[in-house]
Amino acid sequence: MQFFSQPTAILAAVFFLFGTCIGSFLNVCIFRLPRHESIIFPASHCLSCGTKLKPIDNVPIISFLLLRGRCRSCQAKISWQYPLVELATGILFSLAFIRFGWQWHRLLVALILIPASLVVSVIDFRIQIIPNVISLPGIVLGLAVSLLPGSSVTFWNALSGMMLGGGLFYLVAVVSAALLGKEGMGGGDIKLIAMFGAFLGWQRCLLTIFIGVFLGSAIGIILILLGRKDRKDPIPFGPMLCIGALVSLFYGQELIRQYLQFTINI
Repeated sequence: MQFFSQPTAILAAVFFLFGTCIGSFLNVCIFRLPRHESIIFPASHCLSCGTKLKPIDNVPIISFLLLRGRCRSCQAKISWQYPLVELATGILFSLAFIRFGWQWHRLLVALILIPASLVVSVIDFRIQIIPNVISLPGIVLGLAVSLLPGSSVTFWNALSGMMLGGGLFYLVAVVSAALLGKEGMGGGDIKLIAMFGAFLGWQRCLLTIFIGVFLGSAIGIILILLGRKDRKDPIPFGPMLCIGALVSLFYGQELIRQYLQFTINI
C-alpha cells in the first residue's frame, strides 16, 4: 500500500535531512542561550576538552553513532540530547511537509515554531528558564507573518491570540500572587503563550492552553503518585505549552471543528 507518491517521499526525506541540520544548530542554542553566549562564535567544540569539532564529527546523528557517544579527543561522553534533538527536528520538519505540502504560510509557521518549541522545551526542562530572546522576537515575528499576503491567520486574529493568551496567563499570575502569595504563572510562560497566540490565532491559542494544562496536570499527578515530586515542587510548564502548540499547529482546526460539532449535537 502506497501512502505517498515518490516525489512527496523524496521531498519529505529532504525536509528530514534539513531538519537534522537545524537540530544540530538548536543544540548550540540550547547550551549557549541560557549562558548569554554567542550562538555563532566560537565554533562547535567539545564541552569537556574544548577541542574544535572537525566537520566529520559534526554530522547530525551519524557522528554521534560513529563516535559511539564520545569525544574523539578526550573520550568524554556526549549527551544523548544532541542526537535526540536532531532526530526530533528532522521528524517534525518531515511531518510538517507531509501535513502542509506547499501551503506556504502554514509550512513557514511550522518551520518557525518547531525549532522554537524544541529549544524552549529542553531549556525549560533542564533549568526552568524560557529565554526572552526566543519569545519576545517570536511575538513580533508572529504578527509580522500574519501581514504577509495569503496568510491563513489574519493580523487581527494574531493580535487577538497574542493578547488573549498573554492576558489570561498574566491574570492567573496576578490572582495567584494576591490570593496565595506566590506566582501561579512565570513571566516566561506568559510571553511564550503570547508568542504562540500571535502565530496560531486566538482559537488555537485556547486549544494550546487546554492541551498544556491537561498534560501538566496529568504528568504532575503521575509524578506525585510515583513519589518523584511533591505537591510544592514546580513542574516546567513550557514543554507542555510547546506540545500543545504543535498539536494545535498540525491538527488544531480539525480538533476545534470536531468539538463544535460535538457541542451542537448535544
